[in-house]
Amino acid sequence: MVWKNRKVSFCHVSFLMVLGITLLLLPGCKKGQGREGSPPPDVEVLEVIQKDVPIYSEWIASTDGFVNATIRAQVQGYLIKQNYKEGDLVKKGEALFELDPRPFEAVLEEAKGQLAQQKARWENARANLERIKPLVEQKAISEKDLDDAVGAEQATRATVMVAQAAVDKAQVDLGFTKITSPIDGIAGIARAQLGDLVGRGSAEGLTTVSTVNPIKVYIPMSEQEYLREMHNGGCTRPIPLDLILADGSIHPQKGTLAFADRQVDVRTGTITVVALFPNPGNILRPGQFARVRALTTVKKGALLVPQRAVMELQGSYQVAVVGPDSKVDIRPVKVGDRVDNLWVIDEGVKPGERVVAEGLQKVKEGMIVNPIPYRVQPQAKAEASSISKTESGCEVKPEKR
Repeated sequence: MVWKNRKVSFCHVSFLMVLGITLLLLPGCKKGQGREGSPPPDVEVLEVIQKDVPIYSEWIASTDGFVNATIRAQVQGYLIKQNYKEGDLVKKGEALFELDPRPFEAVLEEAKGQLAQQKARWENARANLERIKPLVEQKAISEKDLDDAVGAEQATRATVMVAQAAVDKAQVDLGFTKITSPIDGIAGIARAQLGDLVGRGSAEGLTTVSTVNPIKVYIPMSEQEYLREMHNGGCTRPIPLDLILADGSIHPQKGTLAFADRQVDVRTGTITVVALFPNPGNILRPGQFARVRALTTVKKGALLVPQRAVMELQGSYQVAVVGPDSKVDIRPVKVGDRVDNLWVIDEGVKPGERVVAEGLQKVKEGMIVNPIPYRVQPQAKAEASSISKTESGCEVKPEKR
């Protein structure tokens, strides 16, 4: 009887264990069945665009004055006056600095006195010659006396010429005490102070005046780009250039290529090409860094996708294409130039195919997805419709394309 009771208890316990394990497994099964029955994920897609695309080339550049004149003192003297305001526009011939003129005035007066003295001697020698000539004809004096008189007249005339040159030089030196600008342009910061002794021995100039309208822009161009430009008609062909400034704004005036340097820099493999940009208002100044952009070609019938639709993995590029059956196909593509927020695809997609632009992290090869039209982000819309400001502070609405 005891054995039977133990057997019944054992069977009862075994039944309860099996029942518990079954109850534990049921929620997991239901959960797995729920995942398998979940709807496909939503992804935003955009059709591949086909259109003619302008291809731009861009270079890092620096600005310089069209003409840069270093102002130096031609004579040595003490600086007593600065007549211009630093950073102002000055005219050709305008006096920028003045030196103490008194030493030069004294030298000029001394030279004038020497000239007057030599002129008196010359007049005396010339009068003596005129008196001797008839006496020689009358045989009253010898030929030697005539030769001596002629030599004296010529010698005194030469001393007059030397004295006149000394006067001219003294006048020029006195004029150099007013240091003028040789060109129209913007005058820089003065490098000498009042009371400084300046002159030919000074290693540094007093200031620099630069003509900045038009302004010169130096573009270091690679040999390959230079040769391509030469094959297309040369660096002086009328290509409109855009100047993109350090703050991202675009200079409102278009530039043109002017000339190329005589040689290639063997250290960098680049040749300097010079462009000229109109600069009304003298806003641009020498020494600024900028980017120069030029339309070099137009790619006909190019295929474009959003840049965010392209995945990069170890130097290779892929896009996720959603077929008519909503199945994802991960394809390798060959990318080309970037145009705004789009990317030219040279190989791998066809016109009208849909690529995933939002939700790439959700998709896998062969997955079924729910494609919905790509929605442009509000921030991108705001950036596209924002008003850009030029360097002069004037608001300019973006051009309609």
